[in-house]
Amino acid sequence: MTERELTIGGRGAAASADGAAALFSATLCAKHLTEPGTPLTTVLQTARLRLRHMEAGDAAFMLGLLNDPAWHRYIGDRGVRTLDAARDYILAGPVAMVARYGFGFYVVEREEDACPIGVCGLAQRDFLDDVDIGYAFLPQYGGQGYALEAARGVMAHAAALGLRRVVATVRPDNAASIRLLEKLGLRFERSIVAPDTTRELQLFGIDIDG
Repeated sequence: MTERELTIGGRGAAASADGAAALFSATLCAKHLTEPGTPLTTVLQTARLRLRHMEAGDAAFMLGLLNDPAWHRYIGDRGVRTLDAARDYILAGPVAMVARYGFGFYVVEREEDACPIGVCGLAQRDFLDDVDIGYAFLPQYGGQGYALEAARGVMAHAAALGLRRVVATVRPDNAASIRLLEKLGLRFERSIVAPDTTRELQLFGIDIDG
């Protein structure tokens, strides 16, 4: 399968949004596509996972993740349908965040085979006073404790960065994400409205001991 075929939706599409994650898993997981000569910088490691900086060569992976139905439902449709759009999303989002703040969203890979399975990290959002933790994983890697393991690593990373408070936003109907936040020690504080939509979000937070 060529890069041109990795297009979601529209004329000449290779797959629908619902099949994007399966498309990635079947074609790219065994041999992750990265730009030639680009070093992959590891940020932290856990027992089973490695979290590294995202880079332009992760476009195919992110194209699948951004079009997973769960991402659309709980995070929102970013309108990313092509590899070029996915690269732009990476450079304007996670890469720019790291350059500006020293942290961002990281690609989560399995230690055993370097297969990218999701993203997890920190963000400074315009509508929040505190740094926000977020995560999303391809559906075939759910139910194996990967999200909790990665998020615990990111919380330790936040403490190492000197952060004293971390928050998270979640839709009220995202029960699995709420359970994960509670396992991390975050507690519900109040309801807010997402600035780009009219949808309600719940704000969770935790103070990190110094």
